[in-house]
Amino acid sequence: MASTSLFVVAIDFGTAYSGYCFSLASGVGQIRQVFWGAEHGLKTPKTPTCVLFNEKKEFRKFGYDAVMKYNSLPCSEAHKWYFFQNFKMNLYNTKVTSGMELEASNGKTLPALTVFSESLRYMKDHAMGTIQNASFQTVYDHEEVTWVITVPAIWSAAARQFMRLAAKEAGFISDVFSEKLIIALEPEAASLWCKQLPQEGFMVDSSDNKKFEDSPGIQYAVVDCGGGTVDITVHEIQENHYLKELHKASGGGWGGNTVDENFSAFLKEIFSDGVWDEYVKSHSTELQQMMYNFSLQKCSAHREEVYIRCYYNLTRLAESKKDISHFFKKVKGAAWQDGTIMITYEKMKSFFDYSTKKIIGALKEILQKPETAKVQYILLVGGFASSIILRDEICQAFSNKYHILCPVEMQAAIAKGAVLFGADPQTITSRISARTYGVAITQKFDPAIHDLCKRRVSKSGDYVYCDDLFKKLVGIEESVNINEVAHYTFYPTEPDQTSVDFSFYCTEKQDAQYIDEEGLELLGSCRVPMPDTRLGKMRELKLEIKFGLTEFKATGTDVTSNQSQTVMINFLAV
Repeated sequence: MASTSLFVVAIDFGTAYSGYCFSLASGVGQIRQVFWGAEHGLKTPKTPTCVLFNEKKEFRKFGYDAVMKYNSLPCSEAHKWYFFQNFKMNLYNTKVTSGMELEASNGKTLPALTVFSESLRYMKDHAMGTIQNASFQTVYDHEEVTWVITVPAIWSAAARQFMRLAAKEAGFISDVFSEKLIIALEPEAASLWCKQLPQEGFMVDSSDNKKFEDSPGIQYAVVDCGGGTVDITVHEIQENHYLKELHKASGGGWGGNTVDENFSAFLKEIFSDGVWDEYVKSHSTELQQMMYNFSLQKCSAHREEVYIRCYYNLTRLAESKKDISHFFKKVKGAAWQDGTIMITYEKMKSFFDYSTKKIIGALKEILQKPETAKVQYILLVGGFASSIILRDEICQAFSNKYHILCPVEMQAAIAKGAVLFGADPQTITSRISARTYGVAITQKFDPAIHDLCKRRVSKSGDYVYCDDLFKKLVGIEESVNINEVAHYTFYPTEPDQTSVDFSFYCTEKQDAQYIDEEGLELLGSCRVPMPDTRLGKMRELKLEIKFGLTEFKATGTDVTSNQSQTVMINFLAV
């Protein structure tokens, strides 16, 4: 894939933080990592996924720059601007369309495509600038780069396609079909990075110093703990160092942001009498700063109490009601100490309860399956995994049976693994289908098996057929090889048809007879032209589909005219 490119650049576009890594396409042994925040006295492998637009809806800042600029705006100006954070979660567990709107922190809205594409454009331009400065190789054209953008494995096909569309808008590719842009699944990318690490690359010691990939047959679960979502996948090392997926990707919206939400709810409990509500409404920039400071502290590697600075306007609002120390008298787990809020370690742990219980429950369910019986390791990656509280809970639940490992560079594992994936996408040899997928077809009507209400007659009157039939293409939890192409042959219903529409459906059931049954969901559709009508209904239309890819790819060929085209299923139109 990357052989015709000079560089592979992988962008880990996270809910809370984003970053990128790159390497020469010819030598992924030396992956360069970019650090952020030097101008603000920081040095981190990722920058906040925050973007700022001015009152004219023009892009101004991204990352730390956006946070600092927004926090420095006077209140009289801040409400006119558009500040977005955690906006990636708007693509999870929802109906994603190309025209959807996103709400900024002050309630104003912009098109989601604008917010995502301008954020990605910033990352792309930053990467190109870094490469130009760091390399003797001059990149004249973005086509000389293979771009990889990571997404949660549990995202819908529409969400993945939205990211491809946003990347096109941002100038990564000129053609939406371009193979110069690869969508990689976050836990898979992390797995690729972890499998080639020596034992010293992990934070927990073990007697075995070999790399994972040097031991074919080893099975392990990867838990990608992000700000928004937690993704879990299970892999087995193959003889050729490649990976085979053993269980369909699963997870949910249990990431680090849930801890922030619980902390915010606790502050509302402390600052009663409407104080917190007034603060949230009137001082959004200051609140954002406070929550940002908390988000850094929640990922502490120390088992100790946390001190959160209480900002000026919150202190002022509270003291307008009563002495601020009185707000803490009936609260357990927190105390007022010289302008800061001290939160005990036990209270801090309680903010993690929802997330840790969900992760542990999901892992237990997966590891009880027969296909995962030989799993020996649980690998924790992602920024949220840096929290000692999260790691302690998972170790307590699983360390008696499994080795719990964290790569030293847990925040960079996804981006670095995505570089490896961009250089060789075939490294993942198979995936488990998350659902049953099928296509709507017609068939000659058979009164013995078909519902009478589905009976249709062709325009010419010589063909009676059944409409809305569901033809299964791949079943739920089936293993699908990446290079495997499924071939199907179809015929037109009407002799004068000049195109055929294919509508694709999915379900969590093993199979279905009709597309309007309960539990079936329309995924998307595509149109294949059949311009030559001379053979009427005897014309063959061949459909070739690759299911194992991170994106749904189909090629339709009209045999009569020998016209063939790759079809991008339009998941965003339904």
